[in-house]
Amino acid sequence: MITFPAGDKAVRWQSLREQALNDATCRGNVTPGMKLVFGVGSLDSKIMFVSEAPGPEEEAQGEPFVGPAGQLLTRMIQAMGMQRADVYLASILSWRPQLPQVNGREAEGSRPPSEDEVRYCLPYLRAQIEVVNPDLLVALGSNAAQGLLGFKSFKALGDVRGKWHEFAGKPLMVTYHPNYILRNQSNRSKRMIWDDFLKVMERAALPVTEKQRGFFLEK
Repeated sequence: MITFPAGDKAVRWQSLREQALNDATCRGNVTPGMKLVFGVGSLDSKIMFVSEAPGPEEEAQGEPFVGPAGQLLTRMIQAMGMQRADVYLASILSWRPQLPQVNGREAEGSRPPSEDEVRYCLPYLRAQIEVVNPDLLVALGSNAAQGLLGFKSFKALGDVRGKWHEFAGKPLMVTYHPNYILRNQSNRSKRMIWDDFLKVMERAALPVTEKQRGFFLEK
């Protein structure tokens, strides 16, 4: 059971972080030699970005969104007129889902979190939302959206992407994961995500310039 001590946001967040990083189940699932990953960023952020789980770079450093997709997300946040430190970055799982062993070594690649893994970790994400109290959430990718909306809530990401939903009493925008842009470098792909980010900026009452509105539009 997650409990908070009396105190301000920083005190409660630190207590929550220690509980998560010392959770026996979380520690038992982390890749040997790697680190558990907890949310980072501004505790007064209006916006919380949520992915499904850490990747190889994240579990190596113990921080979310530090790999190529995370670096792209940082640039997108800057294009919104903010810095990485101005928002809060989290993942549903605090560990990278491990793959089966093949000849004594973990198989290459990655897998999405299971429903049981998500169910176990969601209380920690909900607690982070309670402490930070952002104005809204952004789910990055299908796996994160399924984790927040339910594993059978939609068939394709396009069914829910770009629309407002709700999680933990907060408005939730679903969009593509930055990995989508890394795989699809067209302006059309970039614009689809940017359209969702513009909706986030407007909902968060952030200023939107005409230049920002024109990003990635075909000339």
